[in-house]
Amino acid sequence: MSLSFEERKSRILEGLNKDEKVNVQELAKQLQVSGETIRRDLERLEKGGFLKKVYGGAVRTNQQEWELPFDKKTTIHKQEKRAICKEAANLVQDGDIIMIGNGTTPLDIVPFLADKINVTLITHSVPLMLSAIEVFKGQLIFIGGVFERSQKYTSGPLSERMLDMLKANKAFIAAGGISEDNGITDYDISGASISRKLMERADEVIVLGDHSKFGQTTFAHMCSLSEVSKIISDKSCPEEWNHILVQKGIELIIAEEV
Repeated sequence: MSLSFEERKSRILEGLNKDEKVNVQELAKQLQVSGETIRRDLERLEKGGFLKKVYGGAVRTNQQEWELPFDKKTTIHKQEKRAICKEAANLVQDGDIIMIGNGTTPLDIVPFLADKINVTLITHSVPLMLSAIEVFKGQLIFIGGVFERSQKYTSGPLSERMLDMLKANKAFIAAGGISEDNGITDYDISGASISRKLMERADEVIVLGDHSKFGQTTFAHMCSLSEVSKIISDKSCPEEWNHILVQKGIELIIAEEV
């Protein structure tokens, strides 16, 4: 069965996110379509501002300036995200109060918390809250506020005021970018602001980011690297980052495949 345009789009953007460029013939072979189909796809994506066509393929534009809608992001680095979530859940101890931020990366944490005892989960992510309703056995606190439709989370003054009333042992935060110079960043101001508040209300900050996030800076600053306790990534995390984080006293946890 041939892939739909949306499925091909996700694969093309994943390739750009990983390698910063894609080749028409390689994509045609991987996706089992003609080179002409790939060229038409690249034209559509260029019109949407996702990439810039070059001879033989395309290169990434300033991807840091835009973010795919939530449902589209769920297909990118899916296995890596699941592995990261399993490692994150392993850090949760019985009796913990935890905060989990928005994004597709933390979404799979909840199923791995099923056997934890007396855990309180605080979140402003609507998909994560809905998942927790189905499988999570502990206390669930949802942070209300202004609903961001594209990324499916709440934020704003109401959210932050509610968080001021709460305190957690650990905050699990998804990164848009992880940079030695610019720290942890997100794609939009409201997302960065609510993530920052989650960090402030937790004793320990644990950042979740697949390998494609390293060396990247997205639009809105969340925190410096020095404010992070641990970073969880996948096995394709650039090797030099282990040295960088050790120097800064940050533990890098590499997730095994699930």
